[in-house]
This record gives sequence, C-alpha cells and structure tokens, in this order.
Amino acid sequence: MPETVLPTRIPTHGTRAERKRHLEALRSAFTGLDTEYPLADGSTARRTYLDSAASNLRLTVAENIVHRAMRHYANTHSQLHFGARIMTELYHRAHDIVGDFVDAPDDYTVVFTGTGVTGGLNRMARVLADQRPQRDVVITTMMEHHANDLPHRKHAGTVVHVPLEKDPDGEAGRVDVEALQTAIHEHADRLNYVAITAASNVTGIINPVHEVARLAHEVGALCVVDAAQSAAHLPLSVQGEAEAERLDVFCMSGHKIYAPGSPGVIVARKDLFQGLEPQEVGGGIVNRVETESYEIMDALPEREEAGTPNLPGAFLLAATLYLMGRIGMDVIEEDERALTQYALERFAAIDGLHIYGSHRLEVADRIGVITFNLDDLPHGLVTAILNDYFGIAVRNECFCAQPFVRQLLGRTGSGSANGTSANGTGTGEECGPETQPGMVRVSLGLYNTRADIDRAADALADIAARPDAYRQHYRPVLTGSGDWVHKRFSFAPDEAFVIEDEVDRWLENV
Repeated sequence: MPETVLPTRIPTHGTRAERKRHLEALRSAFTGLDTEYPLADGSTARRTYLDSAASNLRLTVAENIVHRAMRHYANTHSQLHFGARIMTELYHRAHDIVGDFVDAPDDYTVVFTGTGVTGGLNRMARVLADQRPQRDVVITTMMEHHANDLPHRKHAGTVVHVPLEKDPDGEAGRVDVEALQTAIHEHADRLNYVAITAASNVTGIINPVHEVARLAHEVGALCVVDAAQSAAHLPLSVQGEAEAERLDVFCMSGHKIYAPGSPGVIVARKDLFQGLEPQEVGGGIVNRVETESYEIMDALPEREEAGTPNLPGAFLLAATLYLMGRIGMDVIEEDERALTQYALERFAAIDGLHIYGSHRLEVADRIGVITFNLDDLPHGLVTAILNDYFGIAVRNECFCAQPFVRQLLGRTGSGSANGTSANGTGTGEECGPETQPGMVRVSLGLYNTRADIDRAADALADIAARPDAYRQHYRPVLTGSGDWVHKRFSFAPDEAFVIEDEVDRWLENV
C-alpha cells in the first residue's frame, strides 16, 4: 500500500464485504456510460471511456442528490427566508465534508475555487509569494503538470526542478528523495515551499508527499501538494502521521473526482492567509464598505470566496466525496490497484508496445494511469484509430506536462515553443507537424472493468499487428499537434448534440 494511505474523518458504512458490494453497484451509476457513437466501419458502438485522468464521468447518485437539494435553491448570505437558510447551511456543510475527506484539522480552511487545481495553485503561489517575500525559491519536480509548475515560475524568483528516481528496469519512478533533500538544504534560507504532485498524470507514479513535507519543514519551508490525479484514487490525509508531515497546502479538482461542474478546492493552513488582502474582492467578504474604504472580514473561508458561489457544483462535490468516503477509499484503492495490474499485464504483452515510467507495482506504487507508444506509429494515429474503429476514448500528446513527456521520450533540451533551441541550433526536425512528440494515455475510473481493458488491449494488439492497414486510411493534421484524421470517415459534433435544437424541441412539445 502507498505511503500516503491514511484514514479520513468520514466513517465507512458497513463491513468490508458490504462496502465492496456498494462499490460494485456504483460502477454503473455514472452519466455517459451508455453513450453510443458511429464508427468508421459503419457500425455503432457504446463508447469505452478510458480518459479519466483528463476528467471523470459524473456520478449520477450525487447528481440526483443535488437535483433534490436544488428544490430549495436561493442565494446564500441570508438567514431570513427558508431557501437561503438551507442553501447557506448546505454550502457550509460542503466545506466540512471536503475537509473531513482529507482529514483536515481545525486550523485548516477549505476554499472553493473556480478553475480546479489550476486556479488553486495560482492563488496559493501568489499568496505564498506575498506572505514570505524573503523566501524566493520554490522546488518542484520534473514530473509536474503545467498547473503545478507555471504558477510558481510566474510568482517565485527561482524554480528548481529536481529529477526522478530510476527503477531497476531504468524506468522513471517517483521523485528522487535524495536529490530533493540536497536541493532543499542548498536553498534552505531562501526556500519558500516544495510543490509536488501526489501522483503523476503521465506515469501514475505516487510520490511520498508526507516525507517531502517533513524534509521541507526541517528548513522552515512549506509543502504544497497537487492532488488533482490522486484525490479520486487514494485515501490522502492532510495531517500524515506526525506534526512534521502535515501538508501545508493541498489542492484538488472536482471534475477529476467524478463531479464535473464542481469547483476546485484549496485545503490550507489558515495562518497562511493572515495579514493579506484576498486575491479576489467583491460581495460577501466585507464587514463594511464606504466610498473611500472597505473592511474585509476575518472569517475563513468566507473572505476568500467573493461573489455568488457555485452551489450546485459544491453540493455535487460534497455528495460525491461523502459517498466515496462511506464506501471507503481503502476499498476504492484496492479495486483500482487490481485493475491497474491487470491492464499493465495485458498491455505489456502486446508486441511493440512500450509503457513509460516504472510499471511493476512491486517496485513503484501507482494509480490507474498508463502511457505508452506503439513502435513506428504516431501517438495521434493510434488514438484516432482507437476512437474511430473501436469506440475507445483515450488521450494523446503531452498531457500538459511537456518537459516530463519529452524527457521520457529522450527528447530533452532547451527548445523554445516554436521548435528552435535556445542556442539557435534548431530542433524542428523532431517536432514537425507529423512528428510532434507525445504518447497515448489510458486512465481508469470507478466505472472501468476488466472488459474495458480487454477491449483496449485487443484493439491495440490488432493495430500493432496491422499498422499499414489502418495507416492508409489516415492523414496527419499539419498543425503541430501530432493528431491524425480519417480520410473518409468524419464525425460532426453538431450532429450529436446541439443546445439550440434541444431548446426548440422542448418548445415544439409544450
């Protein structure tokens, strides 16, 4: 079991056997699992959704709960009519449930943000730069998503990227803790915080975030954790097992926790906000406003959540997290680990398929994220074939982690965005419209089964065995994306669903 597995404050419901039964019942309770699309061979198939690392499908159980809650809808910030009172109480409870889910103690606050982890990390990068200006260095890792890299580059004076471990097979593993410790002590007096992902969105490898926090705290630095990929897959505790292991800032994205349409979340120490005016100001966060002055309230999280809140999204996230907590993240993690092992075995047996990152679970802990390439086949072509001929939804390119993906592909360097290196030598020959580096990514959710893995593995085996039979039907999209499209088969999104048509259909039937 990963080092990060610790209990939350949401009590589980029933025996372990009962919780496993509840999880099995939940597997089919997601919106969009029965969606069908036309395929290139003229058939129609139910889609196989294997793109959960980008965004999860919505949990219908939670969606139905929100629908019932919205019968009472009104705006918050009032206690003098029933609907407003109910919404205000539910909104407060939503914060409490999120805090309970990650075992946040009373000296932490839960703040909802509008743009997921990206919004949360941008805000906290600004907050920490303002709060600790004398500490102008941030350490992060080579495996980070752009959301846990670029905000620190923008707001910190210096950002140091530490390397990753290599497993016995030479594959990239977790953060190199020894290199991290060296960097921490090298920059000790100026180090503001270490920003690290709990699990990579490229390899699925899990990092020892509580150990990282302990090392950061030894020199007076903080630990900021990007939990976008891990929150739906691992039972993570903000507190750890000792005071020194506490995570100072912990950010999650609701759309990656089976609640698309819900906000992102910052879980952070309250004292980090003290003495600073909120990054965003407006209604709902002030005690008094005059034409020449205004007074910001002290209460958290209220002072950090200006304006009208996304109530349906907050309720959706809270209902989802509470349900997952009641089933138990230990059961969810165990179930995904078994499915991930099965997927790794099936994919590794395919001739010409190379999996990136440490992919032996006895060597490195990981969540259900698997990236790979097939020999001599562009990632965009493989992804298009999986969609067009098999109805399998996966993702390709660099997954908003370009430096890490290029490193895994052996295409490292100081190239600029247009393919020309910093020293002017040029790298265009390996980053052209048809050769943009990238990978194919399969990522798992609660709704996935062994049948889904078998479908994907069988499809990949067929593509690997008959590459030219598929390639002849495609052409590259010469935009630099690395994508490919079918020469004759096309799919028009506006034929699948049109908002205006849905409105008109209702009007015609009234």
